[in-house]
Amino acid sequence: MSKAQLQHISPKQAADMIHEEANVLFVDVRSSMEFLFIGHPVGAVNIPWIDEPDWEINPHFARDIRKLILGGVICNVDSQCAPIVLICRSGKRSAEAGQLLIGDNFNRVYNISTGFEGDLDETHHRSTLGGWRYDGLPWEQC
Repeated sequence: MSKAQLQHISPKQAADMIHEEANVLFVDVRSSMEFLFIGHPVGAVNIPWIDEPDWEINPHFARDIRKLILGGVICNVDSQCAPIVLICRSGKRSAEAGQLLIGDNFNRVYNISTGFEGDLDETHHRSTLGGWRYDGLPWEQC
């Protein structure tokens, strides 16, 4: 029996999955301020991986995710559970968070590899090379 692995997908693949599977948990792992003021994908819930004021990794991240999935059922490679799609600014924090979830026996974890805003371009701007917004997918802002 092989251990589950974090799957890296594009924003468009994530949007298709969210549209096709009603039980997807779509989590934006950016800080609360990023989620509110920079914007976020429509339908995403915010569970920060790292947040102010201390900028430390959320020690309750896996537990917070588990609370939202099937009333707290622990997922493992032998049972199906709701897919978890993670997004951050550029795909790096969400990859770290996804690895933690895989290590905590979640088995259907997907990282949006280019994130919400994508990587910096040569002039240090985001949303010009890739990401959820770049791909024209639905998002909102407070």
